[in-house]
Amino acid sequence: MRIEKIFSNKKKFIDLLLLADEQESMIDRYLESGDMFALYDDDLKSICVVTKETEETYELKNIATYEKDQGKGYGKKLIEYIFEYYAGKCKIMLVGTGDSPRTISFYEHCGFTISHRIKNFFVENYDHLIFEAGKQLVDMVYLKKLLK
Repeated sequence: MRIEKIFSNKKKFIDLLLLADEQESMIDRYLESGDMFALYDDDLKSICVVTKETEETYELKNIATYEKDQGKGYGKKLIEYIFEYYAGKCKIMLVGTGDSPRTISFYEHCGFTISHRIKNFFVENYDHLIFEAGKQLVDMVYLKKLLK
């Protein structure tokens, strides 16, 4: 297993990025300004994008694992790598997600704790309704992890 930082041609990963953020225009807002990392285990398994929000805060904007590879620890391994990579570079790592118990539980299992919400984020920022596990996503739930 290896993790590589991607410096160019980030759009070639759009199929995987769209699994975590299903509107390409939203991905375009952060893709080029963010740091992209790809996890390979023989072939590509997971991808993530991290952006600098302030001097002390970075945000995990997108993390996705191919559906056939989910539940095998690749996403967690990539997040652990991100924590190590940004340790000393920032104090807080944020991640925003829909109000989905499965997704929130995953991030909590990775060491994040719930921070705050942005009301109506998915309704006001996407051009279509978004559902996860049969539930419409309305609010953005932010979680944070303090880094050392």
